[in-house]
Amino acid sequence: MSVAVDRLRLLRAQAGQVTIKKIVKPTMPANVRLLLQRHAQIKHGSGVATLSSRDRDMAGDEIAPGLRYTEVFMDWLQPPPWIDTTFARWIDPVHHGRLLHFDTETTGLAGGTGTRAFMIGAADWVDGRFRLRQLTITSMAAEVAMLRVFAGWLNEDTVLVSYNGKSYDAPLLSTRYRLARLQNPLQGLGHLDLLHPVRRRWKGEWNNCKLATAERQLLGVVREDDLPGSEAPAAWLTYLRGGSAANLRRVAQHNAQDLKSLAGILLHLATMSQT
Repeated sequence: MSVAVDRLRLLRAQAGQVTIKKIVKPTMPANVRLLLQRHAQIKHGSGVATLSSRDRDMAGDEIAPGLRYTEVFMDWLQPPPWIDTTFARWIDPVHHGRLLHFDTETTGLAGGTGTRAFMIGAADWVDGRFRLRQLTITSMAAEVAMLRVFAGWLNEDTVLVSYNGKSYDAPLLSTRYRLARLQNPLQGLGHLDLLHPVRRRWKGEWNNCKLATAERQLLGVVREDDLPGSEAPAAWLTYLRGGSAANLRRVAQHNAQDLKSLAGILLHLATMSQT
C-alpha cells in the first residue's frame, strides 16, 4: 500500500500537481545579514544610509538649499597698501583691498559645457586680516544659488588673482553663468594670472611651473596628506550619492591652501618687482 501511495505522489509531482514543501534554511546571524544589506546598497548606489555615509558632516552653514558657506579670518601675511604689479606687465599698482584671489574645484579637468564647479573659494584682505570664503554645492540644483552668491563678492573695480585662471577657472565660470542665463560678473575685470609671470621667470629652471612647485620653491610650502586635484570630482560625487564627507573636506582644505599660496606668491612677485 505504501509503495502505491509513494508512486502516486511521484506521478503527481512530475505532473506539477503537488506543491513542493519550502525548504527552511538555517537562520543567518543578524550582523552578517546587516553587512550583506549594506554591501548591496553600496554596490547599487542606493540612497539608503550605507557604511560610508555615517560621516556626512561638512563645515559651514547652509545658506540656501544644497549650498554651504564657510568664512574664516586668519593672520596670513601683511600686504602693503599698494601692490606693485609690474611683474605682470601692468603699469599701475593695485590697492590690496581690490584683490580677490579665487580658485574652483570642478567635476573634471577637460572643461567644456559638461564641466561645472562644485566649489568656489575666494580670499581677500579685510582690515589687515586674510578672509577665506568657500561655497560648496551638495546638490545639482544649488549651482545657480552659488553663482549668484559669488557674483555678489565682485565689484566693478575687483582685480582677480588666480593660477591658470585665465585659461581654466574664469572661462569655466563664464560658461556656467551663460548656461544659467545670468550676467557674467567676471567680464571686464582685471585679472592677475600668476602662472604667466612665474613661467616667464622660472621656466627651464624648475621641473615645471605648477602651483605646487611654485609654492614649494617660493614659500617653502610642502603639503602633507593633500588630496590631489584629480581626485576632487570623485570626492564630491561620492558625497552626492550619500557617501562619506571625509574626502570632500580634504578638497576644501586643498582649496584653502591654494588660496593662501596665491596670496603668498603674489606678494613674493611684487617684492621682486621692487628690486
